[in-house]
Amino acid sequence: MAARFGTLPRTAAAIARRPYLGPSRLRSPIQIPTFTSRFASTTSYAPPKEPTLSQELLVPHYRSFLRLLLAGTVGALVVSYLYDSRAAVHELVIMPLVHKTMDPEEAHRLAIWLAKNGLSPVERGSPDDKLLEVHLFGKTLKNPIGLAAGFDKNGEAIDGMFDMGFGIVEIGSVVPRPQPGNPKPRMFRLSPDTACINRYGMNCAGFDDIEARLRSRVRSYLRAHPDIHLATSPSSVAEELAPLGASRSLRGGRMLGINLARNKGQPSDSNDDYVEGVHRMGPYADYVVLNVSCPNQHGITSMQRKGIMEGLMKEIIEARNATLPHRPPVLVKLSPDLDDAELADVARAVVDAGVDGVIISNTTNQRPSSLKSDPKITSEWGGLSGPPLKPLSLHTIRTFRRLTSGAVPIVGCGGILTGADALEYARAGASAIQLYTGMAFDGPGVVARIKREVKEELGKMGKTWEEVVGNDAVGSR
Repeated sequence: MAARFGTLPRTAAAIARRPYLGPSRLRSPIQIPTFTSRFASTTSYAPPKEPTLSQELLVPHYRSFLRLLLAGTVGALVVSYLYDSRAAVHELVIMPLVHKTMDPEEAHRLAIWLAKNGLSPVERGSPDDKLLEVHLFGKTLKNPIGLAAGFDKNGEAIDGMFDMGFGIVEIGSVVPRPQPGNPKPRMFRLSPDTACINRYGMNCAGFDDIEARLRSRVRSYLRAHPDIHLATSPSSVAEELAPLGASRSLRGGRMLGINLARNKGQPSDSNDDYVEGVHRMGPYADYVVLNVSCPNQHGITSMQRKGIMEGLMKEIIEARNATLPHRPPVLVKLSPDLDDAELADVARAVVDAGVDGVIISNTTNQRPSSLKSDPKITSEWGGLSGPPLKPLSLHTIRTFRRLTSGAVPIVGCGGILTGADALEYARAGASAIQLYTGMAFDGPGVVARIKREVKEELGKMGKTWEEVVGNDAVGSR
């Protein structure tokens, strides 16, 4: 039997003689005979290993965490970049996209909403250079670049604009009672000219809404600064604001201006709306502006006559002196459409009334022959702003400065896009400048760019901003 079946140990005795291997041997690989060739061999087979707890739970979560961390880091870098007003993407990508997809008034509303909610880009980097400092109306400004009235009509974006780098922010024009302005469309882009035509018509929420917003801003500031001594039970707005001293911007080295106008339908000889503006808005202003030159509301520009203007300015100064302890300067905003004789009358009225300064200039009704845009757009009625306005504004500044012998401070406005433009206004006699249309085209980075270009040019000249003001004030159109 053994010879027939070989030497396989199949007897009970043989099995009994094998050593006991123990139960652990059962977990050893099983030798399975294979007959794939004439030489039989055995192949090891092991059951799959069960994953450990760290492999099963920790590794997948670790990888997810790394992916989340990477995504968060990239996202934070992108947000940080977009939140920097100096980022080129604003001028090169975002603004062209906005212009292609949104009409001008929609884009305007979006910009206000972003700034109001703290979502607009801010200026980062080193503080303003000392070369940019300017002394104006008894204050020292960190830089002379201002936001013109017309952008933030209702005082919603004040802090957003200061964060963007402006040294001056001017809100308005504000009027006593709410008014919707002119019918839409009422703002038009002239892209080939980097210009705009607007006929908003002084759309405004009214004094009640704006005053509530300004008061809330001040109260938030005071709550955030418990070191400022407050009156326990202030009996008036002036007493409530007294701890602020002479500053209403709530920012060191900055100024907040409020531009005043009157409601439609008011009698041409009535100054009541302006006087009410001084009483209601003046407590919150570092300076107030009398808008007597807006071309988009009937009857306003006719106030730029010597007798009418002189009476208005004297009445406003009396109201300020009687009701505003911090005595904000009173400025008048003039039109570039005044001829030299009319401007001479206005200059005499400004000096005689003791007005603190002027803003030159408002938008223009003129349509220069240099315009490149479609005549269908350029023929729209309203005030033209942007570079086509610049020659008119510069001529008016030079003439006014000559007529007043430089005794009345000037804030220049109209078509400023670059540092070279800003310095041209300074040499013409402007102690500070304002812009609006340039930001509508180039985006929030225009403020930082102008300051950088001005600083570089001043450095080459070895002069400060103040040393440049009025260097070539005498000129001609």
